[in-house]
Amino acid sequence: MLARMSCKSLEGKTAVVFGVANKRSIAWAVAQAWADQGAKLIFNYQGERVKDNVEELTAAFGEDVPLYPCDVTSDEEIDTFFNQVRKHTDRVDLLLHSVAYAPREALEGRFLHTSREAYRIAHDISAFSLIALAQRAEPMMTAGGSIVAMSYYGAEKVIPNYNIMGVAKASLEASTRYLAWDMGKKNIRVNCISAGPVQTLAARGISGFGQMFKEYEGRAPLGRSCTLEEIGAAGVFLASDGAASITGQVIYVDGGYQIMGM
Repeated sequence: MLARMSCKSLEGKTAVVFGVANKRSIAWAVAQAWADQGAKLIFNYQGERVKDNVEELTAAFGEDVPLYPCDVTSDEEIDTFFNQVRKHTDRVDLLLHSVAYAPREALEGRFLHTSREAYRIAHDISAFSLIALAQRAEPMMTAGGSIVAMSYYGAEKVIPNYNIMGVAKASLEASTRYLAWDMGKKNIRVNCISAGPVQTLAARGISGFGQMFKEYEGRAPLGRSCTLEEIGAAGVFLASDGAASITGQVIYVDGGYQIMGM
C-alpha cells in the first residue's frame, strides 16, 4: 500500500511546456508540479529577453533539461522547435499552453477603441497558438495525451480593462472544445484551467489588477483567489489518469468566484 501511494502520477511521461517567463509564471508553477510527479520536461522560451530567466529556472531540474527558442507567431519556429523535441523523444504525452499577450494600450480604456492590429495580435498569440502547437504535437502523442491551456474568467464575463484579452481567451476556450472533439479520437484530451488572479508580472500589466483581488476576497466562497501551487496541482490532475475521461472542459481554480451571481 505504501509503495502504491508513493508512485508519482506522471512517471514516464514527457511534457512540452510553453510560457515560462519567470519564477512567478503560472507556467512555471505547473511545470514544477509536473516535474514533482515524475514528468520529463522540455521548455520553450519566447525571445532572448527571457532566455536567461528560463535557463536559470530550468537548471533546478538538472543541466540537461532541453530548452529551445520558439516564437509562437512563427510556423517556421514552431516546426523547428518540435524538430528539436524529436531529438530527445519520439513521444510527447503532455503539452502546456500558457501563452497570452495583447498590446498594453489595449488593456486599458474603452474596449470600443480596440485597434484591428491589437485584435489580430491578441488572437494570434493567445488563441491561435494553441491550435498551431496542437497540430505539431498530435503526431507525437502516439499513446494519447493531455493538452492544458490557461484561461481566465474574463473569457466568460466582462472584466473592466481586460478588454481584448477577454475576447481572445473566449476564443481560446472555444478552440479547446473544438480541439477536444477533433483530437479525442486519438485519446488526446484538451482542457483549460481558468485561474483566479495571482501576482504574476503579466497580470500586473492589467489596469485595476489590485481591485480584482479585493473583489475575490469579498465575493468568492473561499474568501480568496488561488495560489500558484493550487494551479499547479490542478495541472497535475488534468495531466494524470485521474482525469482520463475529462476533455473540452474549463476547470475553475478561483476560490469559487465563478459560481457567484451576487
